[in-house]
Amino acid sequence: MNMNNKKQDFPACHHHSNKKSSEPITKKMLDAFYICPMHEEIRQKGPGNCSICGMALEAEIVTSETEENPELIDFRRRFLIALILTIPVVVLEMGGHFFSLEAIISNKYSQWIQLFLATPVVLCSGLPFFTRAIQSVQQKSLNMFTLIAMGTGIALIYSIISVFIPDLFPSSFRGADGTVPVYFEAASVIIALVLLGQILELKARERTSGAIKALLGLAPKTARLITKDGDQEVNIDDIKIGDLLRIRPGEKIPVDGVVIDGESYIDESMITGEAMPIQKYKTSLVITGTLNKNGSLTIEAKKIGSDTMLANIVDMVAKAQRSRAPIQRMADSVSGWFVPIVILIAFIAFIAWNILATSQGFSYGLIAAVSVLIIACPCALGLATPMSIMAAVGKGAKHGILIKNAESLEILEKVDTIIVDKTGTLTEGRPKLTEVHALEGMDQDKILQFAASLEQGSEHPLAMAIIQGAKDKTINLLTVKSFKAITGKGIVGIISKKTIALGNKALMEELNISTDSIQQESDIARQESASVMFIAVDNKIVGFIAVSDAIKKSAYHALQALKASGIKIIMLTGDNKFTADAVAKKLAIDIVYSDVLPADKHRIVEEYRSKGAIVAMAGDGINDAPALAAAHVGIAMGTGTDVAMESAGVTLLRGDLACLIQAINLSKATMNNIRQNLFFAFFYNAAGIPIAAGILYPVFGILLSPILAAAAMSLSSLSVIANALRLNFKKI
Repeated sequence: MNMNNKKQDFPACHHHSNKKSSEPITKKMLDAFYICPMHEEIRQKGPGNCSICGMALEAEIVTSETEENPELIDFRRRFLIALILTIPVVVLEMGGHFFSLEAIISNKYSQWIQLFLATPVVLCSGLPFFTRAIQSVQQKSLNMFTLIAMGTGIALIYSIISVFIPDLFPSSFRGADGTVPVYFEAASVIIALVLLGQILELKARERTSGAIKALLGLAPKTARLITKDGDQEVNIDDIKIGDLLRIRPGEKIPVDGVVIDGESYIDESMITGEAMPIQKYKTSLVITGTLNKNGSLTIEAKKIGSDTMLANIVDMVAKAQRSRAPIQRMADSVSGWFVPIVILIAFIAFIAWNILATSQGFSYGLIAAVSVLIIACPCALGLATPMSIMAAVGKGAKHGILIKNAESLEILEKVDTIIVDKTGTLTEGRPKLTEVHALEGMDQDKILQFAASLEQGSEHPLAMAIIQGAKDKTINLLTVKSFKAITGKGIVGIISKKTIALGNKALMEELNISTDSIQQESDIARQESASVMFIAVDNKIVGFIAVSDAIKKSAYHALQALKASGIKIIMLTGDNKFTADAVAKKLAIDIVYSDVLPADKHRIVEEYRSKGAIVAMAGDGINDAPALAAAHVGIAMGTGTDVAMESAGVTLLRGDLACLIQAINLSKATMNNIRQNLFFAFFYNAAGIPIAAGILYPVFGILLSPILAAAAMSLSSLSVIANALRLNFKKI
């Protein structure tokens, strides 16, 4: 696809560079703006937490030098401390329920040891959760961290009171040794599990910036500036509009510009997605990050820095990624009413017992309140989604489906429109020799030998396809003399004293060679989406060579299966309309967009989204990255570029669209599993909270002990885990 006549207008973006520092938070970090990944309206200078959901803010602008999230480093350290201290607490407490520890240590001393081990876990390792809980109260926006802080905090306080003042509790709650059951292990385990969940979440969020870093890494750091004193290598930041730059073979284009002198082929696959390099000559446009293949060029800088097409692709990817609504919003929405209800019930239970109980009302009220808060602790609610996602990710990996985030799994089941890039997604992504047509009396192998001999030494994909075709047939290449390349038309040379011409129809017309005798056959080849090159010997047409990017064997059946399930299929390609229509016809695709640039793909995705469609975008190239990020679900081919895979939420490792059907089935199974898990979590809370508050006591004389509340909480968690593991046996 020739881009010389394409107008390339993009909004500017600005990015900075964060230098490495030994300090946890640098001055540049404090000066930079940070936003919440879930609530774009939350924006502040320097790191912090979202006042709405409590999540850590992330840098608004990612650079190639952005360091690892300091909060992730901090949470890893807190989790390690929590893990080391929690294990002996669990052994001491739970061990007493399964075997006797009296011979080793008394229950009283065991509780004191648990107190000294668990207190730093809750108060130190869990400090960020308490900080966020306080912020949620101050902002009047209760969330999951409010529940976590209250559940673990009350369990710790209750347990400390039990150790220091056991006589405060009724005798029925004390053991033979006078001790009261404690819940240090519950508080510690919850803190450790929540920290682990936060670490996994932060790592997932950090990976979303990987696409931007990969894109930024495509631009060269230096350029060769042409001056009066000769060529000088300068930093890319020192280039100004109007500067003349020299681009040698094998070098990347440092800025968007126009060719002033020279001819070459430029690999623009990162922009157009097409494997075939584009010929560039005087007045041709060149784009930052594209690769100069074989000739030397002099270009004039037209767009630099944040105005280049590459910078704007980065900007589009960043904005599209931030526009996603994480699945955690649902949990926060639930917490908005769940938390105050739980607190209210605990408070009412405490007051009611103090008023109605004839004796020891305070003790019974405290037990009831603690039981309510322990049984309502959001362990099962917190596990409901992650456990299903973990199981689904593992199952997907076994089937060659790489799931990047929970959001993609959540939305994939609802997709009603799939936009598919052609090259590398529907096709193999590399040209192959598909036909050697010879006129009657001519030998096909001889024609291929002439064509491959002319093309030897060229790095153009079409030439390499012809040469590979000759190698596959073990055809020896011949020596070429008087070789001449005719810009935009083809090549001519002398082989075995014969003048051989290989090129398009324009070359044949220039040489006054008629192609009428094979015009019909060549048109048929073009209708099959092939690139046709005529070959003439001593000014007489003898045949043509056809090279095409073959359609993947599984593409047709996969698309038909998707259409049968009610999904609309749309094809995008940077290739020309003729080739695009030919591929679409073979695959029975009705809606086709050809000659599109990255911005066009991004725009088309946004258009369908604005119409209410749930859009999945499937692609494999750097040029697909903005569209992959803009879609509700981005689907990358594992055979494509790293940037595409970083931008997408789902990667099909085998590059096979048939895996997309499995991915959709996996999404449906996973979301059903999550809904079941949420039901289990809420069912136990709905049933357990009233019992914990003492609703059965007036009739049956039953008051739920905190130990039973903790058991019920554990049971709800176990039911969620067991249900999630069923996904491993689900057929997709």
